[in-house]
Amino acid sequence: MLPYADENPADGPPLITIGLILLNVFVFLLGLRLNEPQLFELHVNHGFIPARIEQLFDPNAPVAVPANAMVRFGRVVKQLPVMLQLPPNRGQILQSLITCQFLHGGWMHLLGNMLFLYIFGNNVEDRLGHLTYLLFYLAGGVAAMLAHYAMNPASVIPTIGASGAVATVLGAYAVSWPHARIHALLPLGFLFIPLELPAYIVLGFWFASQLLDGWLQWGAELGGGVAFFAHVGGFVFGAAVMAVGNKLHGVKSLAASQPV
Repeated sequence: MLPYADENPADGPPLITIGLILLNVFVFLLGLRLNEPQLFELHVNHGFIPARIEQLFDPNAPVAVPANAMVRFGRVVKQLPVMLQLPPNRGQILQSLITCQFLHGGWMHLLGNMLFLYIFGNNVEDRLGHLTYLLFYLAGGVAAMLAHYAMNPASVIPTIGASGAVATVLGAYAVSWPHARIHALLPLGFLFIPLELPAYIVLGFWFASQLLDGWLQWGAELGGGVAFFAHVGGFVFGAAVMAVGNKLHGVKSLAASQPV
């Protein structure tokens, strides 16, 4: 199910959402200028590698990644039997929790994330305010990476993409506007069936699919794969934080005013 629009206008312009989209596109375009060794170096140094978390506490912990492990759309497409030893650079490890959110493995990876951010980000930004929304987005991305680490602590594959941070926005939207109407396409073979459904069904279906796929893939470190538990962790973080914030500020969701 692919959402492409919602019926939930915001009061102000989504400056941060637009800025995040432009920044992600800009970084991706810069990456297109790199050759494969340079792109590999970019992913290793600025993508998030779960196994490196151990180096924060034990500088002697060995961490090695497959040399030339090229990651595209979360999946390794080229791998040589040579291991590259990574030094315990604490600053780089912590920084990677943020920088990984702005790297993407291909056009579809980028466009999919930016489409979801464009549809659902404006309302969350409008609710939180520009600066709080930016901090919320980045914190959600970090929470998503830590969730991925919790489920795959030994992984040496660089994790890249804005999916975890975007999932945080989806979780916030789901608890704040569960009955907002979402326009989506349902692929059936070569046909795409247009649907109009409440957000809780569209986003609930998305969350359930991520949880199921994560469970099926869990423990199968086969040189890559999609970081589904990062999506799950980001969504749960966004939903929980937004729910608490809404309650503290006495903000009611659309569930109270627009029942379906």
